[in-house]
Amino acid sequence: MTIFISVLIYLVLLIAFATHIFGLPANWIIIAVLWTWDWMNPDVTLPLKMYVLFIVAAFLGECVEFALQAAGARKYGASRSGNWGAIAGAIAGAIFGAPFFLGLGALCGAVLGAYFGCLGIELLNHRPLAEAKQAAWGAMLGKVLGLAVKIGIGVVLLVQAFSALF
Repeated sequence: MTIFISVLIYLVLLIAFATHIFGLPANWIIIAVLWTWDWMNPDVTLPLKMYVLFIVAAFLGECVEFALQAAGARKYGASRSGNWGAIAGAIAGAIFGAPFFLGLGALCGAVLGAYFGCLGIELLNHRPLAEAKQAAWGAMLGKVLGLAVKIGIGVVLLVQAFSALF
């Protein structure tokens, strides 16, 4: 019975991981599912050290996502306000894109929102179109790289959860 429950919990963890596609905080959901399983299962206790490492990794994933987006925009010439526009655009794009493509639009919306948010702010700052497009391109590339890192951290969490469950 314990193996069956562990397999079931791991399937729930995989579903939680898949929420990355919808722009949801999947790494935090993975931690919450593990904690709930640990709390409800008196036979197994996951070490506090593991939870601390998971929380630190999830927090770093969020920080790296935003830092890479900002660094990409800055490398390609975005201003500080252009960076903020990219961040706001990514958030708005994820929210407004969520209803499309069965929820997959959130990921596309976040990436496109970073582009158009930076582009819009740079154009409002009276930058030439070519420079504004280049800065927006950097913000979009940074967002994609940041998402890749955050998803990679999610894979590490899944691997560690697997070893803890089995």
